[in-house]
Amino acid sequence: MKNNIIVINGPNLNLLGEREQSQYGSVTFDELKSNCIEYSKTLEINIEFTQSNIEGEIVTIIQEAKKKYGGLIINAAGFTHTSVAIRDALAIFKKPIIELHISNIYKREEFRHKSMISDVVTGIICGLGTNGYILAINAMHELLKNGNR
Repeated sequence: MKNNIIVINGPNLNLLGEREQSQYGSVTFDELKSNCIEYSKTLEINIEFTQSNIEGEIVTIIQEAKKKYGGLIINAAGFTHTSVAIRDALAIFKKPIIELHISNIYKREEFRHKSMISDVVTGIICGLGTNGYILAINAMHELLKNGNR
């Protein structure tokens, strides 16, 4: 379980490569998923890469993840700013969690500056494009290897 991690993606991230390329780049969701899976193999990490547009599904994924995964990476997308339910599920996870954003949420609209989940995660990566996913996988690898939280 220690080398198993899950990457959870929230609403509209399935449209990467199609939507606001100036904000999110041209890499498609499937390309991102493939890149992350291939990269994780080099670190001997088993990765599940998932996406949902439905808040309740994300909560269920997080609840089930605590039984199967040593760490969790989440790009909650729009739910970052609105979902107490996702925040509460993450608080129950009790293992390393990295909050991830492709764009710099602090350079965007004022309402995006507040994250409902930041106070229950181990660390945050934002504003580094889709490369942030690779950085998050690296960071999670180190957290799990060193037993850090």
